Amino acid sequence: MITGDDVRRVAMALPRTEERIVRDRVTFRVGRIVYAAISPDETSMGFAFPKEERAVLIAAEPGKFHLPRPSDERYNWVRVWLGAIDGPEARELVEEAWRMVVPRRVAAAHFGEPGVTTSR
Repeated sequence: MITGDDVRRVAMALPRTEERIVRDRVTFRVGRIVYAAISPDETSMGFAFPKEERAVLIAAEPGKFHLPRPSDERYNWVRVWLGAIDGPEARELVEEAWRMVVPRRVAAAHFGEPGVTTSR
C-alpha cells in the first residue's frame, strides 16, 4: 500500500514544490496552487486532474478513483484510494498533477524533454 511518505518522496523531488498542512491535510503545492493532498487518515489522495476527463476516469475504475468532496468538485481535482495503487502509478499521478501547475519549460527541464521553450 502507498503511504503518505511515499507520496511525499515523489512530490518533494519535483521543482518548486512546497509541503503545507491545510485543515489537517498534507498538501503539495507550487506557489498558491495545490496539486496533491493526502487525507488525514492517509487512505486517499486528491490530485490535480482535468475536470472534463474526471467522469471517464472514475467510470473506468470506480474502485480506485472517486469524486472529490462536493466543495472541491468545481476544481480540476479527483481522488484515489492509496490502497488501490502501486508505487509507479502513484508517481505517475503525482507527476502529472504537478505538470498541470508548473510552466511547461520547468516540467520539460525536469524530465529532460528537448525543444520546449514556451514561457507558460
